[in-house]
Amino acid sequence: MRAQLRRWAGALLSAAAIATLATGCSKTVEGTALPAGSSGEHGEFRNLLTECDAVGDQQIADAVGAEAISRTFFGAICRWDASGPSGRIKVVFNWFETGSLEVERQTNEQLGYGVEDTTIEGRRAILLHRPGDGDSCGVSAGAPDQGVIGWWVHYRPGSPHPDPCDAARKLAELTLSLSR
Repeated sequence: MRAQLRRWAGALLSAAAIATLATGCSKTVEGTALPAGSSGEHGEFRNLLTECDAVGDQQIADAVGAEAISRTFFGAICRWDASGPSGRIKVVFNWFETGSLEVERQTNEQLGYGVEDTTIEGRRAILLHRPGDGDSCGVSAGAPDQGVIGWWVHYRPGSPHPDPCDAARKLAELTLSLSR
């Protein structure tokens, strides 16, 4: 009888622990549910991981002066390897849905990069230069929906190549003109 009582008591304790655990883990979240990657607005960048397709591979190759290009990574940061008369070229695109141009400016200034105000497709933007590196350049601008987009172009050091800032600016122009 005592053994049976202990089993019942154990079962009751187990049930009570499970009930306590289950109610302690629940949480109500206020607001409107949106799909992952959605800003809730309409525009070019509303589908998660499709922002890497906003500018086509051939357009990227043309902008950087490449004869061949391949995609190497897609996520919040998209990467391509390209090659042409100036050698190997690295191209990087980023779109941070909750980013801002001011955060990009502050971060790059803290890294010691040169930051220059400019406009692209009528939007405020910044040109970014790594200290002592004339082979690469970046551009950041407000994204079409919300957040910030950016392009970096890295030419092989020491090789004759076009101006990396012109290439990064062209890629940003292509990205922003698609959103109109």
